[in-house]
Amino acid sequence: MDFIEKYFPEFSEEQKQKFNKLEELFKAWNASINVISRKDIEFFREKHLQHSLSIAKIINFVPGTKILDLGTGGGLPGLPLAIAFPEVKFHLVDSIGKKIKVASAIAEELQLTNVKCEQIRAEEIKKQYDFIISRAVTALPDFMKYTEGRILEKSKNALPNGILYLKGGSYQHELDAIPNLYRIFRISDFYHEEYFETKDIILIRPLR
Repeated sequence: MDFIEKYFPEFSEEQKQKFNKLEELFKAWNASINVISRKDIEFFREKHLQHSLSIAKIINFVPGTKILDLGTGGGLPGLPLAIAFPEVKFHLVDSIGKKIKVASAIAEELQLTNVKCEQIRAEEIKKQYDFIISRAVTALPDFMKYTEGRILEKSKNALPNGILYLKGGSYQHELDAIPNLYRIFRISDFYHEEYFETKDIILIRPLR
């Protein structure tokens, strides 16, 4: 994959093979269970895989970090990040069974032993995590309600524990509606493709 060589030269050959297989599996599953829009699946590499991996450009998760992918759909951004960080524990959850079926099947096919996929509603989750990741599943004020009390207090990574939210377009009004501290990372600072000019990662701190 061209973007892997360009932006992630540190990845091993095994990881590169898994990213290629991930793309193949998503396209195969999407033909029968629509987890990505049909018009977007042909741009899977850039719009979904590369986008998900943007989180790996701002943080190198230490081994043992616990991450919740809330509203993962078919496994994004959790599955690509699980390949990137094999010693990090990922819990991929979604309330829609057919989407979790896809994520679980792909994780099993890729032998991602650091991934657990579960069909569960956000409010039923009882565990705590270092980070919660998501790709703009809902407006931020609503999303924040689902994350209360689910982030561990003690941080062990270079960035403080919190929510890593992939977001695009105009969203300042959503940030203005929450009381949390936040920091914005412009994806265009490290990815040079036009698609990422309006895409950001927002690190949102939990209220204590």
